[in-house]
Amino acid sequence: MPKPTPLANGPLPQPHAGWRRRLYIIIFEADTRAGRLFDLLLIGAIMLSVIVVIADSVAALHTRHGEQFQQLEWLFTLLFSLEYLARLVCAPHPWRYATSFFGMVDLLSVLPTYLALLVPESHVLIDVRVLRLLRVFRILKLTAYVAEYQSMGYALKASARKIMVFLSAVLMIVVVMGTVLYVVEGPENGFINIPTSIYWAITTMTTVGFGDITPKTDLGRLISSMMLLLGWGTLAVPTGIVTVEMAAQRLQEPTTTRTCPGCLSEGHAPLAHYCMHCGERLPSYHADTIGLRR
Repeated sequence: MPKPTPLANGPLPQPHAGWRRRLYIIIFEADTRAGRLFDLLLIGAIMLSVIVVIADSVAALHTRHGEQFQQLEWLFTLLFSLEYLARLVCAPHPWRYATSFFGMVDLLSVLPTYLALLVPESHVLIDVRVLRLLRVFRILKLTAYVAEYQSMGYALKASARKIMVFLSAVLMIVVVMGTVLYVVEGPENGFINIPTSIYWAITTMTTVGFGDITPKTDLGRLISSMMLLLGWGTLAVPTGIVTVEMAAQRLQEPTTTRTCPGCLSEGHAPLAHYCMHCGERLPSYHADTIGLRR
């Protein structure tokens, strides 16, 4: 077996001592009362900020409440800026957090408002408010705190190969059936080439049926009817695959939102001492913080 890294056997990094460790547990974890309260308040602020962005994009509301929307935007920007700085302060590896996916999302959630001060509005540039649409990225942060999203992500990842095999089979079917309809109907009935016929096969098999291309011959209509019935069955396959994986996730050992201070991965078991991904030692909790005895 490979030898444990010195970091795994040694003491925790300095940021996990004293107030930095307490701040880290509150901000990055969700299994303590303070951590859950912080996450709920943060989720509420994220949702309100997105609502402000959506409302500000309506011309009538922007004309009547534009100044209030701008004040709210600066309030949310300052709030998320303080949160981002707090994460950098308490993270054992600030640069590693800043370059992670959610670290970049956190940064993108505050940059547009500051960039709007540096990029003046002019006739040769797109309205600076287009940059403010980047704030919609804030809603991605919700996935860091909602366990159901994490479970769904694991289920999608586990069923990725099965779904790819299924999509490959569907692709072969639409190519073959599209080619058949091209031969049966021909250009005089709108099937001018094989790609157009494949487009018809996809819209038919997914039961969308735009109606811009329709078979005119009896044989073409028979094939179209068969594809419609086939589409009903095939659309249920991916749902079943993901549902089975989600059910399997519930049968596994319950996990927490404990975050590794090294690689920032989540989902470690309640009684785990080391990260399952990088081997770094996890910060331990007292029994009364998560309801478990260590």
